[in-house]
Amino acid sequence: MQVEPNDMLKLWRSVMVTALRKDLPDLTWRQFTLLLQIYTSPPPHTVRGLAEGLNMSKPAVTRALDRLEKLEFLRRKIDEADRRSVLVQRTVSGSVFLREFGDMASGLAKEF
Repeated sequence: MQVEPNDMLKLWRSVMVTALRKDLPDLTWRQFTLLLQIYTSPPPHTVRGLAEGLNMSKPAVTRALDRLEKLEFLRRKIDEADRRSVLVQRTVSGSVFLREFGDMASGLAKEF
């Protein structure tokens, strides 16, 4: 099924407006992209790997992860195998948030 660009933009607008009305956490594009990367690709995830995979600087990844960790959507821990490396792990709260967001977007897509 081919979706026209204007229809896709209308759907995206509908998703974003609904998210605003539901008072969901206000995430930047960078934060949301990192969250999706962590939850839709197989672990393990490291700060270095996320930065390389998304073509972002490590400090930018770290700042975005700070916000996501405050929301309890993920957690970081030192990699015991390589103490210089930081592992980024999924949490139940992050899984619930993305599942509910995905359900909301899927429901809205059915209206288009």
